[in-house]
Parts: sequence; structure tokens; C-alpha cells
Amino acid sequence: MNILITGASRGIGGAAYALLKKNGHRVVGHSTLGSDTLIAGDLMDPAAPRNIWDTALDELDGRIDVLVNNAGVYEAVSDNAPDEEWHAAWSRTMTINLQAAADLCRLAVSHFLDRGGEGRIVNIASRAGYRGDSPQHWHYAASKAGMIGMTKTVARGYAADGILCFGVAPGFTVSEMTAEYLQGRGGAKILADIPLGRVASTDEVAEVIRWLSVDAPASSTGNVVDVNGASYVR
Repeated sequence: MNILITGASRGIGGAAYALLKKNGHRVVGHSTLGSDTLIAGDLMDPAAPRNIWDTALDELDGRIDVLVNNAGVYEAVSDNAPDEEWHAAWSRTMTINLQAAADLCRLAVSHFLDRGGEGRIVNIASRAGYRGDSPQHWHYAASKAGMIGMTKTVARGYAADGILCFGVAPGFTVSEMTAEYLQGRGGAKILADIPLGRVASTDEVAEVIRWLSVDAPASSTGNVVDVNGASYVR
């Protein structure tokens, strides 16, 4: 499989990137700043999704089989922040977490259709898209709920063409994005809310991404897989 994964420098994306490569797939990764092995692209730039896609397509000899939309931000903004700060936070979160992912989904669908169908998209959403988040993260929850709605829409719209679309909804996960919060006073409260007694590891989420990217049966298209230790069940 030829696979493009965004946000592949660390955390869930880094673990998925490493696992997919370990399993013998040709994987191109992306990060904001890029590296010797990762494509650079600031997803606040409207041109970035297409530039990332085109660069990955070149590196993968003109064929991408799977898109994994993992890149995202989890940044707080107070509900009583000044209007300018509030609007800037919403714009940044929605642009990176949802608009850029939508742009890449559209490019992937077009690519899959142009070659006669067949392809997979895996969108990394969040438990927050279903159950909400903290009072400082209205925008984050909204962006992930939007991603879930988009995932289901793509799945329904293109299944007949062999284009499958899945979501993953992690709860709190041990990663660079959450480590500081989990180690502070908020960590005990989080753990108390997880029947499993611990947060998920990035390797666990990466395995779900791998399965959806490669092995999940076609009839499961449209599903969003929860990885949250039963802290939210539906």
C-alpha cells in the first residue's frame, strides 16, 4: 500500500507512521516544519493540503492508496477571552483540524475516482466529537464532530466506487500533546473516568489506524472506532 499520513512527526501520527512502515508499506509522512523524511506543510496555509498531496504523489510514483488525516491541534481558549482571541482560536482549530482534512479528503477522492475507484481514508477524530470537551475546548470538540460527520458523508457517498472512509476516536492518549496535562492535577480526574484504569497508548491507536488502512472489511466503511478504555460508550 502507498500511504500518506499527516502529522507524522510525533504522538499518534508518529506511531502510526512507524508501524505502517514496519509492516512493509510505502509511507510518506507530513509535519508542519518537515524533516529529512517528512514533507513540510503549515495547514493554516490554504495551499498546503494540495502541496502536501502533490509532493506525496510524486514520492509515491503517482499512486496513493490510503490517506490518514491525523494532523491536528488541541489548544485552549477561555470562554471569556476577548472576541479577537476567541475568533482566532476558533479559526486556527477549525482550519487545521477540519478544513485541511476536508481538502485532503477531496483530493484523495478525486485521485481514487480518476483511477477507477478503490482507496481508503482514515480520519483521526476524538472522543470529544461525541461527548464534548472542557469549557476551554468548544472549538476542538466542534472540529472533531465535524470530522466525524464528514467521514460518514464520504463513506456513504463513495462506497459504490470502492472508496472506504473510516474514523478513529481516541480518548486521552499518552503523547506529547497531552503529557503535561496528564501529569498535573487533571490526570487523576481523567483516570477516574476511564474504566480501563489508564489512558490509551499511541501504539494502541496506531494499530487501529493500521487495521483500518489495510485490513478492515469493506462493509465496515463509515464506522468510527472508539479507543478510550470505555470512558465513553455509544
